[in-house]
Amino acid sequence: MEAVVRRAQHAVVDEHDDDGSVQHYRSIFISDLHLGTPGCQAQALLEFLRTHSSEQLYLVGDIIDGWQLRRRWYWPQTHNDVVQKLLRRARKGCRVVFVPGNHDEFARAFIGHQFGGIDVVEHATHVTADGRRLWIVHGDYFDGVIQFAKWLAYLGDNLYELTLSLNRHLNHLRARLGLRYWSLSAYLKHRVKQALSYVMAFESAVASEARKRGYDGVVCGHIHRAEMREIDGTLYCNDGDWVESRTALVEHHDGRLELVHWAPAGETARDQTRPEVVAA
Repeated sequence: MEAVVRRAQHAVVDEHDDDGSVQHYRSIFISDLHLGTPGCQAQALLEFLRTHSSEQLYLVGDIIDGWQLRRRWYWPQTHNDVVQKLLRRARKGCRVVFVPGNHDEFARAFIGHQFGGIDVVEHATHVTADGRRLWIVHGDYFDGVIQFAKWLAYLGDNLYELTLSLNRHLNHLRARLGLRYWSLSAYLKHRVKQALSYVMAFESAVASEARKRGYDGVVCGHIHRAEMREIDGTLYCNDGDWVESRTALVEHHDGRLELVHWAPAGETARDQTRPEVVAA
C-alpha cells in the first residue's frame, strides 16, 4: 500500500485551489472514500476538494480499500489524483489527520508516524472554534460483525460491491434518461428493518462511548450514513461516504457544524448542501 502513496507523490493534478470559487472552512471531515474500488466516486471527490479548503482535514477511515485491492487490483488515475490532492493539502500547510478504518487497517501498523505530512493516529480529539471537544474515530470497533464475525463482514462486503455495481449501471441509464442520481444501496438500507436497527444501535454505542470519555460529541464514519443529531445529550456526527452519498462534515470558522452533500458540476440530482440537522 505504501507504493500507492509513492506513486501518487509524482502524479500531476490540475489545481484550482486559489481561485475565487473556493469555499474556506476551519475543518473538513471525510471518510469511506474506498479508493481502489469501482464504487469510489473519485472524480466527484476531486471536484469537492478543489472547491472546498480548510485549515484542518480529517480522514476518518476507509480511505483506501485494502480488502478489495487484495482481491483485485483497481487503481485508475483519478484515485491516484485523490491521494496526490491529500498530500498536496498537507504540503501547503493544512493539518491532515488520518484515522484508519477496517478497510485500511494495514495503516494501523503505522499509528504515530507521518506519511507525506499526514499524521496517522488511532483516534483524535478535535476542539471546535466554540470550545467543544469532539472524539474522531472511524467506528468499526463498535460493529459487532467486524469484531466477532469478520468472515461475515467480508461476505457482506462482496454483496455490497455487487449492489454498488448494479447501482452504477442503473444510474448510467437514469443519466441518459435525464433522471437524477439515485442510490439503490442507500434505499435498501433505509427500507430494511434490520439495517435500520443496526444503524440505530451503532449510533447509540458510539455516542455513549464518547460520553463516557468526557467528550461533547463524536465524529465517525463506517456505516455510510451521513447524520448529525444529539443522542442523550451527546452530539453524534457521521460524515457519510464517497461511494453512495458524497457527503462531508464541515466546521465553519465560528465552530458551527454542517453536513455538505456534494453534487458535481452539471448534475441537478439534489442540493449541494443540507442545513445542519442539529444546532451544532
